[in-house]
Amino acid sequence: MAKNIEPPPHVDDPVGSGTAGAREIGFEVPARYNASEILFRNLDAGRGTRTAILAADTSLTYRDLCDLAGQAGNALRDCGLRRGERVAMLLDDTPVYPAAFFGAVRAGYVPVLINILSPPDLIRYYIEDSAAPVVICEAALLDSLREALMDGPAVDRIVVANGSVDGKVSADLPGRVEGWDAFVSGQDTALEAADTHRDEMAFWMYSSGSTGRPKGIVHLQHDMLYTDMSYGRSVLALSEDDIVYSVPKIFFAYGFGNSITFPFAAGAAVVLSAGRPEPGPIYDAIERYKPTVFFGLPTLYNALVAHEGSAERDLTSLRLCISAAEPLPDETFNEWRRRYGLEIAEGLGSTEMLHIYVSNFPGDIRLGTAGRRVPGYEIKLVDMDGKPVAPGEAGTMWVRGESQAPFYWNQPDKTADTMREDWIYTGDRFQVDDDGFYTFDGRADDLIKVSGQWIYPLEIERCLNDHPEVQESCVLGVAAPDGLMTTKAWVVMKSTAGDDDKTTRRLQDYVKTRLVPYKYPRIVEFRGDLPKTGTGKIDRQALRAAETEKP
Repeated sequence: MAKNIEPPPHVDDPVGSGTAGAREIGFEVPARYNASEILFRNLDAGRGTRTAILAADTSLTYRDLCDLAGQAGNALRDCGLRRGERVAMLLDDTPVYPAAFFGAVRAGYVPVLINILSPPDLIRYYIEDSAAPVVICEAALLDSLREALMDGPAVDRIVVANGSVDGKVSADLPGRVEGWDAFVSGQDTALEAADTHRDEMAFWMYSSGSTGRPKGIVHLQHDMLYTDMSYGRSVLALSEDDIVYSVPKIFFAYGFGNSITFPFAAGAAVVLSAGRPEPGPIYDAIERYKPTVFFGLPTLYNALVAHEGSAERDLTSLRLCISAAEPLPDETFNEWRRRYGLEIAEGLGSTEMLHIYVSNFPGDIRLGTAGRRVPGYEIKLVDMDGKPVAPGEAGTMWVRGESQAPFYWNQPDKTADTMREDWIYTGDRFQVDDDGFYTFDGRADDLIKVSGQWIYPLEIERCLNDHPEVQESCVLGVAAPDGLMTTKAWVVMKSTAGDDDKTTRRLQDYVKTRLVPYKYPRIVEFRGDLPKTGTGKIDRQALRAAETEKP
């Protein structure tokens, strides 16, 4: 079933020794390296009895977690997998996830992290594309998996985690089906790491698929370590006394670093929380587990601030709050700081780079910016002709660093479009000031012309989000009834604000007085909420699709 699983040939000098970013952070990895050392080295460091995971009804020490990962890896070997074959993981954030992930990697297999909000047709695509013979699936998601596999891809084994398989096994589920506890029961806890090359495939993630089918983003054995030595050490500076809590899920590259790479690389503890993230339970978890570092998204921070009674919640355990994925509104930052005395360090990353490569640093935060270059990464801004732009001028961002994905699986055209030489083309437009702070200026492909003038919808969106009555908004270019392009804003107002024609004019006037007048949104639609992707971002594609379908 596996295909193209052998790693390409490589020289045996330490990786990174010839790149500026790697030299900057002193990054060197021997030719033979397995990413599971991120977890297992904690045993050699004497942390076996320290807490690794805090979850709803259990806690695991580092010895517990390494033993469970060893059992998982040995159980996968008993499935008859060949080195490099994929293991699809359709899992929520519970202790099973890191155990299954590290067990698979240590045994020489390649976990494929799947968005748990994916519909059955996408789950089917992921399994077909990765040719995964084994699926480890959340019990609550087994019905979606069954639909995905119906008359579709054949799998050899389905392992059901965090729930019973009784009453769920039916004739239309292919392969052998068993529960997680039975799968690992009786397996040896000892597991030697596979003799993998540092540049061998370690795990996959999939892009959000905003244009066409999602792309399988391949990451290598050394990539996790690089993100820790760059962002983890220079921004987070975790110690074994830290407790981290990431609301973004593990399947999301941002959440993966937050809940898997960084805490285990430092010997810290991580809070894992399954289920839909809601403000009340999030505050409850902070008060219960007393995390020191909290990871969120702009939409999440908005929801937390808007939650009834949130001003009285106890966040005194936190020393650091992080945001990524979308620009953070100034008002949200200021309100969070006013309430809790905490600043939010905003950053910019991507799945292709595995985590954040531009960030504000604790004690050096510039509001409204994505921050400065993270040590270990190189960045350039260029114009339409590929020439560097001057400080203060907008240009398209290119980035490179040793954690970047080398290719998209089975998509050579998209690989060639994004991964050019040794740079990643982000498609994001930024400006950089004389102090090295980067400010987002929209997507390179979002520029639209309205009434003969070029407009970036994001600029309008940011302006609306600064209005005291606006909870959140999204602005896109849409086709007007006359066939020309215009701007439309979808707006969620705060509970005390109106949503009538008078409010529309008030918001339009607000934009006119803060931006040049022609940039005001011609159409305003009020909504109770905005659609979100599985990673918590505003789902702009869903809004575009709904607009296109209107008669």
